[in-house]
Amino acid sequence: MPKQYVIIGNGAAGLSAAEEIRRQDKYAYITIVSDEPFPFYSRPGLAYYFRGDIPEKQLYGRPEGYYEQQRFHRITARVTQLDLPTRRVTLSDGRALPYDALLIATGSHAVKPNLPGIDLPGVVVLDTMTDVHAIMRLTKKARRAVVVGGGITALELVEGLQAQGVETHYLLRKERFWSSLLRKDESDLVEDRLDDHGVKIHRFEELAEVIGQKGRVKGVRTQSGRTLPCDIVGVAIGVQPNIAFVKQADIKTDRGILVDDYLQTNIEGIYAAGDAAQVLDRWSGQYKLDVLWPTALATGKVAGANMAGAHKRYRKAPPFNTALLCGLHLTAIGQVSARPMVDEDTDLVALSRGTSEVWFSPAGGQYASVVRKISGESQRLVMQGPRIIGALLLGDQTLADPLRGLIAAEADITPIRERLLSDHQTPLADILGPFWENYQKS
Repeated sequence: MPKQYVIIGNGAAGLSAAEEIRRQDKYAYITIVSDEPFPFYSRPGLAYYFRGDIPEKQLYGRPEGYYEQQRFHRITARVTQLDLPTRRVTLSDGRALPYDALLIATGSHAVKPNLPGIDLPGVVVLDTMTDVHAIMRLTKKARRAVVVGGGITALELVEGLQAQGVETHYLLRKERFWSSLLRKDESDLVEDRLDDHGVKIHRFEELAEVIGQKGRVKGVRTQSGRTLPCDIVGVAIGVQPNIAFVKQADIKTDRGILVDDYLQTNIEGIYAAGDAAQVLDRWSGQYKLDVLWPTALATGKVAGANMAGAHKRYRKAPPFNTALLCGLHLTAIGQVSARPMVDEDTDLVALSRGTSEVWFSPAGGQYASVVRKISGESQRLVMQGPRIIGALLLGDQTLADPLRGLIAAEADITPIRERLLSDHQTPLADILGPFWENYQKS
């Protein structure tokens, strides 16, 4: 009798797990449960679709008929309960699915602040395909929008709304954008782009109330008492793992689902991956969250392999993400902040999508930074002893792959360390590029 696998979640972690199971067990009965009606799509790509850069069809990462070809049984429903003794998953439509191995890859959801008027029609988040469709319908009649939040998703909302022809106002809690990750000069690069795009930035302003009229958004009131008329309020204050249904079971959780080095929970046969999994961070020794597409793919693949009988340890790679901020390419790798996250224009109640808590892990001991500014672009390295432990690039991405490789390999850069620190004339690419090529050959 074929082994029965149930995967809750049809995102990057869920589908990569299903594909890995199928590679290892061609007879497996694999069921993927999701409350979204869409087949697998690129969550990072939603911003590009919203801005009008790509058509919707380009978001779907697998060809039509792929689930049938792989013999994945896809069910659109919401999981309401886990029955651990009988190894069954109960769905919102009343069905109960038996499993031999279960993966919880439910991702995360955007949260809203508990403020008056926050549930009015016209208050939006940018989290799913359904969200984007809803926002695009609203923009056909909207004249003005207000966006609140920090990090990548807030910028995606700002840019998308502006691209749809909506006058957009952006509220920053403090003086500048994303101050927990970016230096002031880096924030300035992004804010200059916002100014060029016609976005109105309001510093030291926090949302206090959404004002409604006839059951719809008509404006916002800030904590300073200022009123801004608008038709749309975009909220991007962070995301939280979708684990409410897990908490009634005996599965150990913290902010996410706690897993071991094999991505298994404290219950044998039940695994977690992606945004929902809280994994041990080998740099700090703490269990941390990642809300990153590459991490979801990697954890899903390892979880799928272990569900199918492998005994594969998940070795967390330095977290990595790329984004496009107002036309400015950003890459963040490893312990790029080298200091704890501070409560400064960052998400108040949750982690920003596209972010890793490892970025903000203190480096511990002495560290040094190398910063280069080149005509509206920026390169920054964080070094600890003889190693590069983090990097942030804004603009030119030539060094993205070499830096990712050097950081992941924990390469000893002693031969070029002093030159990186003291030679301010030679481009970093001319120092790091040849070193990386030789390192790969050695």
